Amino acid sequence: MTTPSPLMTVLEAGMGALALGLALWMRPWRMLNGPLLTPALAALALLPWMWLLPQKLPQGLQVQLSGACLLVLMLGWPLAVPLLAGVAALVWLIGSQPVASVLTQWTWVGLVPATLALVIGAALRRWLPPNLFIYTLGRAFLGTAVAVFVAGALYEVIHHLLGGNTLHEALVARWLMAWGDAFLTGLFAAVFVAFAPQWLATWSDARYLKPPA
Repeated sequence: MTTPSPLMTVLEAGMGALALGLALWMRPWRMLNGPLLTPALAALALLPWMWLLPQKLPQGLQVQLSGACLLVLMLGWPLAVPLLAGVAALVWLIGSQPVASVLTQWTWVGLVPATLALVIGAALRRWLPPNLFIYTLGRAFLGTAVAVFVAGALYEVIHHLLGGNTLHEALVARWLMAWGDAFLTGLFAAVFVAFAPQWLATWSDARYLKPPA
């Protein structure tokens, strides 16, 4: 991501403070007493390297993976938000980007996709039947593609309105990268459903595997 303008930085700081305050108000650390401690620690160990990838590639080749939607599936939104803050802090400590750029990454690669994933998941639970394929294909795969693309598109539109680069090429790149995130999230969600459902806070055997009436 490019260096944000002061106005964009203020907007991102406000969004981050609001999301983090709301998440901490729910006291999500209580969930770490059970099996979710393992995926939370794994995310802190692995996700910063995914976010550091754009800094390690040649100039102009910006490949950015999010992982935020998978984190919401595994930990739930209240726990995913402060953990994403921890990931951003590690990216700032390890990487070479200034605080403003890391704040932009935390907001548009982490918080916004995670929040959209929460909204999409709630809509699917409300309007579609509890089905294994609705969860893995709908929520994990297609839901991630929509959440990551919409978050990236919102960033590009705001950045463009503030005097950034052309919009069309940026949206095409965001669309393609969203499917990379969707593939990884759908793959890991399917594997965890089969072999480690205790690592998915949003999964329930009673809901998704109950026999038909």
